Amino acid sequence: MSADLEREDLLGQLASSPVLESNPDARAVASHLLTRHRECPPTISKKEYESLRAVLVSLISEALPAGSSQSIFEPLEIYGDLQLEKSPFPAPKDPKFKFIDLFAGIGGFRIAFQNAGGECVFTSEWDKFAKKTYERNFGDTPYGDITKINERDIPDHDVLCAGFPCQPFSLAGVSKKNSLGRKHGFDDETQGTLFFDVKRIIKHHRPKAFMLENVKNLLSHDKGRTFGVIRKSLEDDLGYTITWKIVNGAKWVPQNRQRIFIVGFDPDQITVDKEDIDIPSGPRSDFDFVELNRIIQEKVEGHTLGPGTWDTLIRHKANHAKKGNGFGYGLHAVPIPDGAATRTISARYHKDGAEVLIEQPGGRPRRLTVREAMQLQGYDPEKFVFPVSNTQAYRQIGNSVVVPAVSACAEEIARVLRESR
Repeated sequence: MSADLEREDLLGQLASSPVLESNPDARAVASHLLTRHRECPPTISKKEYESLRAVLVSLISEALPAGSSQSIFEPLEIYGDLQLEKSPFPAPKDPKFKFIDLFAGIGGFRIAFQNAGGECVFTSEWDKFAKKTYERNFGDTPYGDITKINERDIPDHDVLCAGFPCQPFSLAGVSKKNSLGRKHGFDDETQGTLFFDVKRIIKHHRPKAFMLENVKNLLSHDKGRTFGVIRKSLEDDLGYTITWKIVNGAKWVPQNRQRIFIVGFDPDQITVDKEDIDIPSGPRSDFDFVELNRIIQEKVEGHTLGPGTWDTLIRHKANHAKKGNGFGYGLHAVPIPDGAATRTISARYHKDGAEVLIEQPGGRPRRLTVREAMQLQGYDPEKFVFPVSNTQAYRQIGNSVVVPAVSACAEEIARVLRESR
């Protein structure tokens, strides 16, 4: 039986079944069932789960050779194993802990915590294009809008991971909202309040640990009052032992990307002093740092800036220079020396590539390719797949995390869990 056995047909038939016809996360339920049939998927009842599982057994059994099944559920075991083997980033076969992946994007946290020995039991991401990329790489379709998912429907877990939306707190996001007369931070009724969805899930499930990530400006936003609310929520309201640190991804990849990591442990389950919680500032001595000049390809076609775009960037930089600031495009001359690091790549990179441009002697500069850009976030270009347009891929890369930086923190969290058993 092929791992490609009618996957889309199976998902389509399950998602369109009467049991799921009114469920907004029908595809997420169906994909969960394909790879983890022994667990009732989130957001459906035990009765609905048993009904769907019976349908799935029937559908898969029809495709198996006669007499190949020894038990009623063996078809699901066979198919589930094949699905896991097919995924570029399969879950560990002998997981040491369970985690959930909120505001998952394309799965940077998932790669990190799977590498640390964890099994992801629930994922949430609202963007339809990011969900497509996530499913292609992990085999799971993420559930959607976390604000519409009851915390009781989320499986129990040991670690909660959340890179909750940063636009309400980022310097660029605040500046843009101010210019448009819009609210920001916790006054932003949409993105800014999503932290409180993280809080309600932590309150209900009491995971042993959590890791949160955001822009470094979260620490100083609204003169520190925003972070004060977050800290009070986690320490005083929820009773967790927490610490935080501004971490620069440039220690792991050739990109300056400063982010705040917040790590917490439940003192009723994990004995650890605040000063003993380690958020690594850099990699271990055996880490293989990939220089920018090893990432940048020599000959690239189709990524040269158009004359209008390049002229606009030149004027923009000149205008800022007159005002005495350094805003403008970032251009890397070739050959690129060892130790070079780019500016922070953002979700708007697809528009003009201004943050990171590569010199092309004798002509206009070019944007990074998707393959180059993903490596600035630590993604393996030989394994990770983008089944979306370049525009969407650039957006997803810019919204993601530096995977090896998160991995270093994930390994520390896993160590504490392991040693506290």
